[in-house]
This record gives sequence, structure tokens and C-alpha cells, in this order.
Amino acid sequence: MSLRQKMNDAMKEAMKAKDAKRLATIRLMLAALKDKDIAARSETSRELLGDDEILSLLAKMIKQREESAAVYLQGGRPELADSEKAEIAIIREFMPKQMDEAEAKAAISAVVAELGATSVKDMGKVMGALKERYAGQMDFGKASGQVKEALAPK
Repeated sequence: MSLRQKMNDAMKEAMKAKDAKRLATIRLMLAALKDKDIAARSETSRELLGDDEILSLLAKMIKQREESAAVYLQGGRPELADSEKAEIAIIREFMPKQMDEAEAKAAISAVVAELGATSVKDMGKVMGALKERYAGQMDFGKASGQVKEALAPK
């Protein structure tokens, strides 16, 4: 079952359960997905986004909410931060399991070895391969630092 179908099914379940917070969050996700679909359209192609692009969209939504929650906490608004955290939890349900730091380092080492990357000049190739293989499973902000470290001259 595609990720898009899982989201639509979850929306229907939230409607039946009368879970307002879950329903609102899933509707936000579907609205963002529809916006991306429309933006990706061209004269010749009407294809919808694939699961990997959907995962990157969801990762972006999580990051936005994490930043908002931090700002709310700094501003003394814990109730708004809690709301953002609740949305994060709902969005994460649609993401694959996140890699821990050890798994991420192992994946980075494997890709570096496979591509024969030897210097920081190869960082783009390595990051591209990681994003292709581990979309939604890895925090690429942290992975970028780890890749740079792995490619740094010793």
C-alpha cells in the first residue's frame, strides 16, 4: 500500500473515531502533499509524487514543527509546544523507523566505500546516494557532518 493511500485511510479512521487533532494533522499533511503535486505538474507530466518524495516532505514538516516547538518553549508557551509535539508524533507514524547514530554511521561508511569516495569533493555524490537509499530514515542534517568527517583527510 502506498504512503498516500495510508494517509487517506488514516484520515477516514480519524473521522470515524472523531479524533480532531489527528484529523487536522493528517489533513495538513494531505494539503501539503497536494500542493507539492500541483507544483510538480508540467505540460507533459501529470504524475503524482512517489513515496520517497512524500517522505522528504514529511521530514520537512517534522523539522518545521520541531523548530516551532523550540520557539514556543523559549517564549514561555508550553501548551503550543505540546501541540506541535503532538503533530510531530502523528506525522512520524507515517515515516519509516529512524536510524540511530550507529546505524547511520554504518550506512555512511558503506556508501563511501561503495562509491570509492576519498575527499570532501565527493560529498555531493555520497549525500545523493544516501538520500536515494535512506529517505525518511536518516536525519540528513546530522548525516552531512558525519559524511564530512568520514571524508576528511586523516
